[in-house]
Amino acid sequence: MTGQRRNEFARNQKLEQLLKELNGLLSRAEESMQGQFTRPRFPVLLVVGAPRSGTTLLTQWLAATGCFAYPSNLLSRFYGAPYIGARIQQLLADPAYNFKDELGDLVSVHGEFSSHIGKTKGVLEPNEFWYFWRRFIPNTDPRWITKDQEAQIDVEGFLAGIAAIEAAFNKPFATKGIILQYNLTCLQQLFENVIFIFTRRHPFYNVQSLLRAREEYFGDRDEWFSVKPKEYDELKEKDAVTQVAGQVHYTNASISRELTALHPRHGLTVQHADFCRNPQGVFDVLRSKLAEFNYPLNDDYRGPACFQLNNQVRVDSQLEQEILATYRDLSGDELEL
Repeated sequence: MTGQRRNEFARNQKLEQLLKELNGLLSRAEESMQGQFTRPRFPVLLVVGAPRSGTTLLTQWLAATGCFAYPSNLLSRFYGAPYIGARIQQLLADPAYNFKDELGDLVSVHGEFSSHIGKTKGVLEPNEFWYFWRRFIPNTDPRWITKDQEAQIDVEGFLAGIAAIEAAFNKPFATKGIILQYNLTCLQQLFENVIFIFTRRHPFYNVQSLLRAREEYFGDRDEWFSVKPKEYDELKEKDAVTQVAGQVHYTNASISRELTALHPRHGLTVQHADFCRNPQGVFDVLRSKLAEFNYPLNDDYRGPACFQLNNQVRVDSQLEQEILATYRDLSGDELEL
């Protein structure tokens, strides 16, 4: 279950070394400002959900509204010095700091809401920011962690880093939270004023997309891809369809269960199909959610009227029936296509 990525998804080792060196140098300067940032002043938005459920599109959409601070592909390279990275991003890519178009080719706008297995392309497109998260949490994989592991989280450093980004942009911070999405109660206790935006996609199309992602990422459907729910140890010995159906079902069940235990103001469940048909409706609900935390979202909606919904059967009839039967056996739900 630890397959090798295909070449196009392999890490660039020269880049990894350069970033390690650069962040080592800049982190010393960042540490000198630690006392200025302690915890976020505004609500924090964390996008959660099963892989291939629309989390990337929703995060891109949040970024493109202009209402939120978020980790871009540029900012993510400064994982050890996020405040300095945020200020460098503003210097290079914010039109407010552009002088006679000297850096005009870097002053970028958001693209066409495209991505490749969760990876975006573009200076200011959102990034999962995992290198930053991994500085403060005990798990490198996005998976459920125990209470003892929760106690190992560097809460002070984690909150200070996000507060620093928030301060640089003077906007609420929004990002994917899938690396700790099986521990939402813990995250809520850390942030207090947090909104979890839970994306849910029709389970059949979610499972189908995950199977295809395994093949594209590893060249092998049997290799595990992405998040690991609490039930991972029992799933990893099963066949690929059972693994993926369980990954989707148990992820959705875990997030739903934890959100139910929290105050309703901390959760916003978004059906992917509904979001694609009417993103402004989600924006209006999010505005109301933020108001519950006394944060007025004054901007009018200026985003796309809709997105293309790619829910189509792309497997043969035998695999289609296998996915439907397997998901029914795990969840008890009869899916309709």
